[in-house]
Amino acid sequence: MSQPGAVDVSQPPGSSQSIAVGNSQADSEGAARQRRKIAQLEEKLQVLESGQAIKRRETNYYVSKGRAIRCIVTLYDAIEDLVAEHDRRWDSNESDENVTVDQQCLQFGYVALNGTLPWFQQRASEIEYNEYAQMLKKLRQGADGARGDDTSKLKSLVADWVNRELKPNPPIDPDDKNCRGFVNDACGRLLCPTELDWSNPIIRTGIRDRADSYVVTEMSWPAFLYEKYTADQDNLEEGLFKSSLLAFKAIFTSPSSAKEVANEGNGADIIANNRRANRDVYSGKKVKTHVAQIIKMHKVTPRSIAYVSCQLRFALSSVTSWRSIDGDFDYTPFWHSIVDFFERPPGHTARQKVERLLAWWTRKVFGTSRRVELSDGAKANMSVNVLARQRAQLDDATFDSD
Repeated sequence: MSQPGAVDVSQPPGSSQSIAVGNSQADSEGAARQRRKIAQLEEKLQVLESGQAIKRRETNYYVSKGRAIRCIVTLYDAIEDLVAEHDRRWDSNESDENVTVDQQCLQFGYVALNGTLPWFQQRASEIEYNEYAQMLKKLRQGADGARGDDTSKLKSLVADWVNRELKPNPPIDPDDKNCRGFVNDACGRLLCPTELDWSNPIIRTGIRDRADSYVVTEMSWPAFLYEKYTADQDNLEEGLFKSSLLAFKAIFTSPSSAKEVANEGNGADIIANNRRANRDVYSGKKVKTHVAQIIKMHKVTPRSIAYVSCQLRFALSSVTSWRSIDGDFDYTPFWHSIVDFFERPPGHTARQKVERLLAWWTRKVFGTSRRVELSDGAKANMSVNVLARQRAQLDDATFDSD
């Protein structure tokens, strides 16, 4: 029994329970909001990571495609210079008579670039300048990286070839370039200009001393470019670019396949390897592809021969780091001289000889298969396709008569 005048402060029935339920509901809604915020942040993070992944894939793509530039487009010209010359021609009405030799070379390089990277021109026109600059940077990175890899690869391989071919005593050290060049009799014989006789001790001394009449420049074809390393002074074209040391396969297919060039092989190993690779792909095995497959190269080109020639010349020299000048020898005009020999023959007869020489190299490197060279017209006239058209025509005629 309550005291008179006392205030009843007891809670109404169920009031504490209502407060507890309200607090619980508020906590639940707060947790739900937090979960939504977390989900939104995770979604944004996923978008950012996805964008970065796309950027990484794009970067890797450009670097990978750039590996073809030095070996089949241009060894020394910058991509920007090729594009600039193309743009200059597009913007001007200048006649071909006023074009310089250097400008013509840059334009030919731009054509080769678009043949190698058919997506380049359209892609360059679609993207902003900053993205375009990044694309060129990654292409250069891939191009120079591939050139460096090939230089390192040939350093030891060329030593092995010279030791096997010429049997110098002592043998050439595969790890030391200081003992190469004209100080070494075997390397000197291969680097010697074809108009000079390396076996003559007076000439050997004159070349080593860089004496008058014995200065070695890019204006002389070195002996290693010739079949059996010897040139006919009355017919300097005979045997040129048919040297077994011009081991194209070491760079574009595989170092082991380069031996077949020395043995006058027909590329059968490459065909067999490609067929084996196709079977492995279908079976799910991981396949190691060679450079020619990666850059979709099916035949030997003038610029690839020029690239290999420069790499071989550097591998035979005593220079330890890549550069365009070696004493009196300038690699840039040397590269251009080789490209011009193939791409700018003086007449019809010379062009036919060039085409036969390129076909010879393609057989030696890629084998006797010529499927990839078949034109659409040639394929259309083959009996399987002709029969398909005949059956379709017969079916159409029957349908029209009905």
